[in-house]
Amino acid sequence: MKTHAQAVVIGGGLAGCSILYHLAKLGWTDSVLIERDELTSGSTWHAAANIHGLHDNNNITRIQHYTMNLYKELEKETGQGCGVFQPGSLYLAQTEAREHQLRLQEAKAKFYGLNFHEVSKEQAKELHPLAQFDDVRCIMYEPDGGNVDPSGVTMAYATGARQLGATIERFCPVIGTEQQPDGSWIVQTEKGDIHTQWVINAAGLWGREVAALAGIELPLQPTEHQYFVTETIDEVEQLGRRLPSIADRDGEYYFRQEGNGLLIGAYEKDMKFWAENGTPLDFAHELFPDDLDRIMDNVIRATERVPAAATAGVKRVINGPMIWSPDANAIWGPVPELKNYFVCGGIIPGFSQSGGLGLMTAQWIIEGEPQYDMFAWDLARFGDWADKAFTKAKVEDQYTHRFAIHFPNEERPAGRPARMRPAYAMQKEMGGVFGLNAGWEHPLYFDANTPDTAGFTRQPWWNSVEREAKMLREHVGVIDISNFANYVIKGPGAHSWLDQLMANRIPTEIGRSCLTPMIGVRGGIAGDFTITKVADDEYMMVGSGMAERYHQRFFNMIELPEGTTFENATNRITGYNVAGPKARDMLQRLTNADLTNETFRFMRSQTITVAGIDCLAIRVSFTGDLGWEVHCAQEDQVALYTALIEAAKSMDGGPVGGRALGSLRIEKGYGSWGREYSPEYWPQEVGLDGLIKLDKEFLNKDSYLAIKDNAPREVLVTYEIDITHDADATGGEPIFTADGASVGRVTSGSYGYSVGKSLALGYSNPNVAKAGDEVEVMILGIPHKARILHEPPFDAKGVRLRA
Repeated sequence: MKTHAQAVVIGGGLAGCSILYHLAKLGWTDSVLIERDELTSGSTWHAAANIHGLHDNNNITRIQHYTMNLYKELEKETGQGCGVFQPGSLYLAQTEAREHQLRLQEAKAKFYGLNFHEVSKEQAKELHPLAQFDDVRCIMYEPDGGNVDPSGVTMAYATGARQLGATIERFCPVIGTEQQPDGSWIVQTEKGDIHTQWVINAAGLWGREVAALAGIELPLQPTEHQYFVTETIDEVEQLGRRLPSIADRDGEYYFRQEGNGLLIGAYEKDMKFWAENGTPLDFAHELFPDDLDRIMDNVIRATERVPAAATAGVKRVINGPMIWSPDANAIWGPVPELKNYFVCGGIIPGFSQSGGLGLMTAQWIIEGEPQYDMFAWDLARFGDWADKAFTKAKVEDQYTHRFAIHFPNEERPAGRPARMRPAYAMQKEMGGVFGLNAGWEHPLYFDANTPDTAGFTRQPWWNSVEREAKMLREHVGVIDISNFANYVIKGPGAHSWLDQLMANRIPTEIGRSCLTPMIGVRGGIAGDFTITKVADDEYMMVGSGMAERYHQRFFNMIELPEGTTFENATNRITGYNVAGPKARDMLQRLTNADLTNETFRFMRSQTITVAGIDCLAIRVSFTGDLGWEVHCAQEDQVALYTALIEAAKSMDGGPVGGRALGSLRIEKGYGSWGREYSPEYWPQEVGLDGLIKLDKEFLNKDSYLAIKDNAPREVLVTYEIDITHDADATGGEPIFTADGASVGRVTSGSYGYSVGKSLALGYSNPNVAKAGDEVEVMILGIPHKARILHEPPFDAKGVRLRA
């Protein structure tokens, strides 16, 4: 066995073999895969292996499309069959909401050049003569949908990797992983040790156990999952061609042909966990006892769809394990707290995603960053707050609602609360309705009498959010910003460290703040921060709360100077944004500090006392209105909040939640990390290039210089939309010209309550549409006329912001 390798992949299932293949494809041919048993052991071998191209997340759609196209190329390249069957897939909508979802996916398919379109009931009957569609509102057809052979695909990846020079060691359990002082690793196995630059944990059902060898706890939990295959059905055998699969997600089952019978699978409400305390090390190709009674309600609905299945005998039952993350997306990416340790686990629709997943992994390891923003998969979206209890509750919710629609703005209660600030109870008494933000319970709006429902159309809470948004614009509002990430950098090297990290110049004068982008490995926007000099050799930095662990990877790229400390202070610092035309008058009632514009200008800060509480006040507001961020110690949060709310109410103001803030920032045209800002987008495309100073060194400067003179591929703009249906854009909707040319897509959307317009932020191809042009935004998958605005509709010149 080899003793040295560029990378060691642990796990010989679908994901591990795809990663090994793509590493070799990108040039890392000196890579090794280690498998404790035989290839495909664990979950891979018994998977239903359905493939489909579309996903609610646009970038996952891209990598699924790549995967579906890869299989036949892989067969040609390796000579190993993948068992690809693509008779197409029919997607059924029994409800209005499902129809909205399918029509939106049809619009996205058009935007990305995928084949996914509506068919009539008569056409569907021709495609699948055994099915009845009387109760269906809408049917979409994906001609490339189908299934593959699980073992065939896995062996094709393995064969391709070997042909390129990579190595596979089977029946070779890993017994230890030890990081070396230089960041490399020793992977210990029963056959000997391997010294490697990178460890990639793709151990599937054993991902938790392998992670534990490196001191990592992953939020993963296995469950049982069943499907069965019928005996031969005469009508299927006589048809002489392969039937398309059926995805009836309102019915909570899936159907496809297997041989001359049918494969029927379901995600039942009476689900079962497995291996809660660890996956048995001697488990390999075993299955669980049949338990079809648990899925019988789903099966009955399936046989009503295809009556021929009702009288067919059961040929084979597959009841095997699969391992889930709390949101059913992959747990994927380098572990921020370790060097050169990559995790790839929790993949549910693996055969739709395996190729793209392997490619993105290889790009990240070899090139330093994947070409797409894949934060939806990034393990950094979870922190240590995602403990076993949280993970188990969320996995149960995800499994039993596998086919439920994930609506825009939806907040599911399972596993919550996970993290609470001291003000949580007070906010709840005030009528706060909460969402989950980086584990924190965060107020969305304040109206306990209006439930937090979810849907594609405007929900009852729309009016509650309107009241808060207008209250702030007309008077004053208090917004809890304790879900933001807070960092404190102290010491003689604090300025130089920040200056090397960030693209803007870092303030040298106490009381000065700056906004700055952080540049990614490919030259895009890795983050945006507010940095304030609060004392000699001390800075406070505020960034995206959900990106806390993600950004830690970049912070680790610049070594801290001797005598300088970096503290993630999010857990001990809380804050509020006091904003609106009366913000100054309101705050002035609570402090002796001079808040006049001459003394306390925009982007300045002071340490002041508010209601007797020591606070750092920064003159900045994500609402785009006159305002201050007021930060205090967590133990003072309730006292400060009480004083702020009482003062606000005396001036016709009050508490404002996150949904109103979303509307207010869109009115101002402010982007948000993870929506408008990501490593995919260049600074000149998002309007942040003016904050980059080329007369200094900063992280990934060479990457920025390589793209800075490129013409923008897309530009971030504001759209004003004519609403003809009771819905606003929310994010992800494609945008076209009236004659069908692709313009771009929405990144964030909301009604602009204070300007009386339905608005969206999004990207536009400047060669197709520019400011002033009319376009069509596909809200609910239906074209809505819209215009690209020349400037944001609220305070475009910043008069109120700087008043």
